[in-house]
This record gives sequence, C-alpha cells and structure tokens, in this order.
Amino acid sequence: MIETCVQKGSSVYVYGSGNRCLFVESGTLVGYTGNSVSVKKGSSVYTYDANHHCISVH
Repeated sequence: MIETCVQKGSSVYVYGSGNRCLFVESGTLVGYTGNSVSVKKGSSVYTYDANHHCISVH
C-alpha cells in the first residue's frame, strides 16, 4: 500500500507503511492513491502499482 509520494528534484519517491521507500521513479509526480502512483515522463503519464509494476500508459 502506498502511504505517500514525494517529488525530489526529477525523481518521485514512493513510500509505504513505516515510511519504507517502495521505489523511486524518474519523472514528475501527477498524483497518487493508496494503490497507485502516476508519473509524467515527457508527454506520457505512467501509472505504477505499489509493487512498481506499470499498469497503464497514457
């Protein structure tokens, strides 16, 4: 489960319970929920689940 996401420079840090870093993705944070995070890279928005699997690209 995703607890919070933070934009640090050109990277998005995704944190789970206990402030544990789940993964880091390059790009611009668009938004997140408890189940997914959306990151903009160029003209596309990539959505990842809490396990860092890409679940959609728009």
